[in-house]
Amino acid sequence: MATPWSTWLNMCPQSSTTLCVLLIACSCVVSTTIGYDGSMMNALNILPSYTDYFSLTTGTLALNTSSIWLGSAISGLFYGKVTDRWGRRPALFWSAVLTAIAVVIQAAAQNIGMFLAARILIGVGTGASTLAGSVYLAETLPYGWRVWGLGILYDFYYVGGLLSAGITYGTASMGSTWAWRIPSALQGLFSIICILLLPFLPESPRWLAYQGRNEEALEVVALTHANGDREDPIVLAQYREIVETLEWEKSAGETLSLLQTVKTPSSRKRMILSTSVAVIACLSGNNIVSFYLGSMLDNAGITDSTTQLEINIILNVWCLVIALVGTWAITILGRKKMAVISAGLLTVFLFMVGAMTKVYGTSSNTSGIYGTVAAIFLFQGSYSFGWTPLSTLYPPEVLNYSIRSNGMGVYTVVTNAVGLMVTMAFPYALDAIGWKTYMINGAWDVLQFVFVLYYWVETAGKTLEEIDEVIDGTKHSDVPNITMVIEGVAVVNDAAENGSIHRRIKDSTTVATKEV
Repeated sequence: MATPWSTWLNMCPQSSTTLCVLLIACSCVVSTTIGYDGSMMNALNILPSYTDYFSLTTGTLALNTSSIWLGSAISGLFYGKVTDRWGRRPALFWSAVLTAIAVVIQAAAQNIGMFLAARILIGVGTGASTLAGSVYLAETLPYGWRVWGLGILYDFYYVGGLLSAGITYGTASMGSTWAWRIPSALQGLFSIICILLLPFLPESPRWLAYQGRNEEALEVVALTHANGDREDPIVLAQYREIVETLEWEKSAGETLSLLQTVKTPSSRKRMILSTSVAVIACLSGNNIVSFYLGSMLDNAGITDSTTQLEINIILNVWCLVIALVGTWAITILGRKKMAVISAGLLTVFLFMVGAMTKVYGTSSNTSGIYGTVAAIFLFQGSYSFGWTPLSTLYPPEVLNYSIRSNGMGVYTVVTNAVGLMVTMAFPYALDAIGWKTYMINGAWDVLQFVFVLYYWVETAGKTLEEIDEVIDGTKHSDVPNITMVIEGVAVVNDAAENGSIHRRIKDSTTVATKEV
């Protein structure tokens, strides 16, 4: 009789390329939903049919927009434990189900309370999906796919943003509440796609190995790396590296608890690195553009709602292209250098936005007004170039298995707590001090730039297990690094749990074989 595992295995594609593409597609719908939501709320905040229906004030406008952050922060408090206990794949499934249900409630909202409750639930679902999706991809994708897989994960934020911008532009002329209900309802489409794809995908091999299901873990590594070939040298190296590192973590007393995230100096450094991404991603000034573009354009001197919606569409296309270029650039520059470049550029352009808003915001100088819009595009492009792909690439990389899920839970809480704060505060700041808001934010960005420059570590060119050497000073497995196997410098030719591992180490003059 077939087991659930064998059934899932038979449903999985046997082509590694196809399987990796499906893994990325399934996880990317998470960020597509979030991007769709951000762009949708940007557009809805411009539409009179939405603002008049709920009789929004500055306070309720900020509350409706930012409530999704509250829901996402809540998910971070408990969903790391769910992901560790039940697996990455089921965790992603149930978060997608919750998001789909919440979207229906939002589209059917009859009053501000119902709309607000739906948005909090959407936040719980998308926050849980981001947590589970990033962990799932980091642990399941092969070494060579990780940058593109995790980088594109959040690049698709702008795919959702573009779709939403186009849809809301099309429904804006409707004279009823359907102008905002239709975009709200279509937000659930991405969660449905995720639910439909998951039956064809395997569980994380690292989660399986931690549960003692080593044969299944080896099978998944073979499927994702070598079209199911269990004897492939790269498969053998990656599998043994996973098993040995997890065995070391268990023997060292590392547990899957929230306390473990701050228990050791190594864990604390990893948490500082991962949560710094959360803070920088939310406090760089990007949230102003993401949710209050209308207010920014009002301050810049562009008040026509149709023009604002058109700029919203163009901005999302621009950011998507730049984010994809940035993801490609990370494969060349690495994580730290990319972060430094992005942080430096966005700081310069945010100061420029503030200065030009001050000079031209209340003037009739058309060139100056559109120059301000150009500065907004340059700022958002600088952010998208680095921080969009790094937001889901760097955090799960620097967290080892024992703290990866709970660490991403903390990351989710910090991201959304900071996001909630700034999303609530920026409308009041823009109303009260206008262009000075950008100057204050720019001064903070200078501090972020210095922190990344001096504290971050580089993780490029390493598997998740090999990153331990960068942070801990030692690798917790005797298996040669995966790049050595790929280049043919080293060979692992036994994957049995208790078998020997042979490495063939080559230099310019000799070939030595040793047993470890």
